[in-house]
Amino acid sequence: MKIGILTISDRGAQGEYEDRSGPLIAQIIAEKTAWAVTHQAIVPDEQDQIAATLIQWCDAGVNLILTSGGTGFAPRDVTPEATKQVIEREAPGIAEALRAESLKITRHAMLSRAVAGLRGQTLIINLPGSPKAVRENLDVLLPVLPHALELAAGAPGTEAQHRAV
Repeated sequence: MKIGILTISDRGAQGEYEDRSGPLIAQIIAEKTAWAVTHQAIVPDEQDQIAATLIQWCDAGVNLILTSGGTGFAPRDVTPEATKQVIEREAPGIAEALRAESLKITRHAMLSRAVAGLRGQTLIINLPGSPKAVRENLDVLLPVLPHALELAAGAPGTEAQHRAV
């Protein structure tokens, strides 16, 4: 599996802020899966630039793109809009599950506008920008991702094959 990690942060893209969420995602992927992070970048909160990067990575055959940041209520939080611009099919159950589990930890989870969906065979999932929230969301996601990615690739996976993750 080829994985892309896209951090959305104005300050991070300008080098004014150290991205901690992107490297954490990469670390968790390395520790808990056999997948390779093949694409990783930081872009500013610019809808067109986010969308262009997502499209480029999808066209390059990335299987899973995890974004971090830009999913809240701030005026420059446009990650969900950029994601909706490029996906062909939404996967609302993923975003709903992440919000539902996060609500057990903090009421602020209801402020998330994160989305998930498919462009071709690439699954794109918006994650929060907070390292703590990233870890919590990945704990929810990782058990279902092998099956989801297999299905997105057109393979007839079975639930039982993926319970060990």
